[in-house]
Amino acid sequence: MEQVKQTTESKMKKTVHALGEEFNTVRTGRASSAIFEKIQVEYYGEMVPMNQVATISVPEARLVVIQPWDKAALADIEKAIQKSELSVNPNNDGKVIRINIPPLTEERRKELVKVTKNMAEQSRVAIRNVRREANEELKKKQKSSAISEDESKRGMDEIQKMTDRYIKEVNDLLEKKEKEILEV
Repeated sequence: MEQVKQTTESKMKKTVHALGEEFNTVRTGRASSAIFEKIQVEYYGEMVPMNQVATISVPEARLVVIQPWDKAALADIEKAIQKSELSVNPNNDGKVIRINIPPLTEERRKELVKVTKNMAEQSRVAIRNVRREANEELKKKQKSSAISEDESKRGMDEIQKMTDRYIKEVNDLLEKKEKEILEV
C-alpha cells in the first residue's frame, strides 16, 4: 500500500510541476525569459531551443535582452522570434537583440486567462486519473488478499486527501497566474 501512495504522490507532484512550467511559457504583461527559452532556433542546420544558443536576461520589467554566444546566430534568433506566436518585435543592434514587451490588450488578457484555465483543468483531470489508477491498484490488492478491506479503505481515503491537496495547488497556481496576466 505504501508503494501505491508513493507512486501516486510522485505522479501528482510531476503534474503540478509540469503545469508550473507550462504557465511560465504564457506571456503576461511583464518580461520573462521563460517565454523565449523554448523557441526553436535553426543553428548550423539543427533546430535547438534558444536557451542553448544565447543568454536570455530581463534587465527591466518590460525588456528582454538576448545575447547569442555566437554572433553568427543573431539573424537566426531574430527570425525565430518573429516566427513565434509571441507578437513581439525584436531589435537587432548587431551584438544583442532587445525586445520590448508591450502591455497586453484587454482582449488578449481575457484570451490568455482562458488558455491558463484550460491548462489547469487538464492538470486537474490528470491528477484525478492518477487517483483512479491508485484506487484500482488498491482494489486489486484487496481482491488478491494482499491487503485487508480496512487497509484498502484507509489507502483510498489518504489518496483522496492527496488528490484534494494537489488540486488545491493547481488552483493556487492558476489564481496566481491569472493575477499576473490581468495586472496592468
